Amino acid sequence: MSQTAPLTSSVTELAEALIACPSVTPATGMVFDCLEEQLTPLGFDVARFVAGEAPDGPVENLLAVRRGPVGSRHFAFAGHLDVVPPGEGWTTAPFLPQRRGELLYGRGAVDMKGSIAAMIAAARDIPKEAGTISFVITGDEEGPARFGTLALIDLMRKRGEIPDLCLVGEPTSVHRLGDTVKIGRRGSINVFLDVEGVQGHVAYPHLADNPITRLVAMLAELKAMALDAGTDWFQPSNLEVTDLTVGNPAHNVIPAKASARISIRFNDLHTGAELGERVSAIAERHGGTARALVSGEAFLTQPGAFSAILAEAIRGEAGIEPELSTSGGTSDARFLKDLCPVIEFGLCNATMHKGDEAVAIEDLEALARIYRRVAEAALKAGQ
Repeated sequence: MSQTAPLTSSVTELAEALIACPSVTPATGMVFDCLEEQLTPLGFDVARFVAGEAPDGPVENLLAVRRGPVGSRHFAFAGHLDVVPPGEGWTTAPFLPQRRGELLYGRGAVDMKGSIAAMIAAARDIPKEAGTISFVITGDEEGPARFGTLALIDLMRKRGEIPDLCLVGEPTSVHRLGDTVKIGRRGSINVFLDVEGVQGHVAYPHLADNPITRLVAMLAELKAMALDAGTDWFQPSNLEVTDLTVGNPAHNVIPAKASARISIRFNDLHTGAELGERVSAIAERHGGTARALVSGEAFLTQPGAFSAILAEAIRGEAGIEPELSTSGGTSDARFLKDLCPVIEFGLCNATMHKGDEAVAIEDLEALARIYRRVAEAALKAGQ
């Protein structure tokens, strides 16, 4: 049985209903039931499906579309219902939402069931005649993300449901609601490095080939590799060594193999493929191999009409001028940008992924009003 709140519920009650559905990534079942039961009475055509296989699947996804008049604009809300594991040390049960003072506590309150509740509340107050509104919701943003939003994009393309603009509800605000909007993200690539050697006794190094020596030299060259000095909208790309493994239990043995992993967060001066090739060339020079895994390309939604709509809505409800930023990690916006212009905006992120995750109830209410302003203005933009 789902924890669905009545259709007339406040945005806080909607958030409580979603939080009360445990949904550690990959999320399935109850939490999607809850969302579907909120959207269907609003006139949304809801499609739910499961994609992928183990180990990174199966993943449940939901696409809900409320179609406006023929030829009308299409505005999409996007986000995820899955959450990270709650961990230990909570004051109350993480999936038992609780209001304490002016805050609502529970896993997902900020990242990002609170934002999805605000989206529901916003859509509820927008007349169908205003245009087409859709919800693009996955259960696997916090996980590998192989069968979530990518599968939703495939479905949207097959059905011809391509939005004109898309707003992702990630918790972008830093100190107060509305202070930061994400108009882009850096790309991300992880590279797995291996060097094969010849095992031998440390007293007879001429009879062995120490792979650690070559791996250390390889890593030194990689760390010295010039990437860039940043751009107008992006900070400089950075390469970090994230793992170094030999697994040698003996103090007097030269090992046969050494491995490492590096992570590069890169701006829009690069592509993942280009960086992977550069790393591979350096690895080969040191007698090693490199296996690259690109988890997302850098992207930028140039400041313009869309960011202006969002900034105006934030000024109207929060009374502040938002900073346009590309900071932080990756999000599903890295996939959605292939469909249409995409911007991220949501709640304050101070407690996301932490114990006692909490959102200010006042912020939930304000976010719903901001989302409504944005959607209404976006739907009118092409008229």
